[in-house]
Amino acid sequence: MQFKQLALTAALAATACVSAQAQTEIQWWHAMTAVNNEWVNDLAKQFNESQKEYKVVPTFKGSYDENMTAAIAAFRSGNAPHILQVYEVGTATMMASKGATVPVGKVMQDAGVSFDPKTYIPAVAAYYTAPNGQMLSFPFNSSTTIFYYNKDAFKKAGLNPDKAPATWPEVFEAAKKLKASGHSCPMTLAWNGWTQLESFSAWHNVEFATEKNGLSANGYKARMKINSPLHVRHIDNLAKAAKAGEYIYKGRGSAAQASFTAGECAMIQTSSGFYGDVAKNAKFAYGLAPMPYYPDVKGAPQNTVIGGASLWVMAGKKPAEYKGVAKFFEFLSDTKVQAASHQRTGYLPITMGAYELTDKSGFYTKNPGTDVAVNQMVRKVTDNSRGIRLGNYVQIRTIEDEELEQVWSGKKSAKEALDAIVNRGNELLARFERSYKQ
Repeated sequence: MQFKQLALTAALAATACVSAQAQTEIQWWHAMTAVNNEWVNDLAKQFNESQKEYKVVPTFKGSYDENMTAAIAAFRSGNAPHILQVYEVGTATMMASKGATVPVGKVMQDAGVSFDPKTYIPAVAAYYTAPNGQMLSFPFNSSTTIFYYNKDAFKKAGLNPDKAPATWPEVFEAAKKLKASGHSCPMTLAWNGWTQLESFSAWHNVEFATEKNGLSANGYKARMKINSPLHVRHIDNLAKAAKAGEYIYKGRGSAAQASFTAGECAMIQTSSGFYGDVAKNAKFAYGLAPMPYYPDVKGAPQNTVIGGASLWVMAGKKPAEYKGVAKFFEFLSDTKVQAASHQRTGYLPITMGAYELTDKSGFYTKNPGTDVAVNQMVRKVTDNSRGIRLGNYVQIRTIEDEELEQVWSGKKSAKEALDAIVNRGNELLARFERSYKQ
């Protein structure tokens, strides 16, 4: 009897082993940190528990830059992941990487999985779609720039805590009052190039780059245009605020965000995807509001541009593995999954169905300001506000940071820095154009 039990146990173990081995693993490299890393892991776990054929394995590979660099090296050595998260500024580079990726539309079609790009929010879908209409990558953590403020700090400074500054003059005035009340960091900014140049341009309906900001069929010929009088005026105003101690520079990328959740800085402009962190970690009353604008600029405010990242499918994998990728993307597209992700993180609901479900649930009413990102994006767009898709833009973003840092430290004027960004950026764009033609 004991022998039979041992044999049965061994047989069951062997069956479990074979079953586990039969699962097709899907490697997913990403750049999500903190609460958003938890979200990514939870999504993979949810999918894995919903079926037995595939297993998605999410792996954090560092910052967006580091993740992309690691994937390029892995592709060259034949070890690329199946799914790669790439932030929006890497889109043109990925599009130009012929043979390295498989269009998401093709992956879904080949797997026989239903996929209709029209179900996605137009501004989101359009950004990741080629001029021929084919969707190239899967929208995942799409965000846009919004304004966060500390209501407790506003109250202490004699400002109305229930009314965020709507215009840039009001923001600068609020910063003065916050400083006068003893606040050491009235305002900070994250992702300086994205929030103060890209989103700023779209919000004011002014040109960022030629060729419809790189989105035209001849987008590879685009050149930068961000040294206009309006751009110079804005960066100069921020420079004056920095000199007065009313704007405090906290570093590149998302570095400034921690100073807001800690209560150190009273105002910040950053990603809507920062909401999950604020909701979990802020120990004060806070508000979410639209981006400020200059009221004398005709057509402002227009709409903000997409940020965040999408999921690219890497080439060189087996058909069964691509089917697993398609099934995972189908899971991510589910209205309930989308709505839950949007409500948890602050990233955009990438489908209209997810937005409508969230609205009907009363989430926006219970959490004022959480619909700001959607309202800023779901508008009629212009050639100046559809988005920005430039070659070598990862490197151009670094140039923007370098030159703006010169302004914040008082070493360059706004015009000198913006002229330098345009000149240095155009050199990289010219290089991209030459490589694109080869």
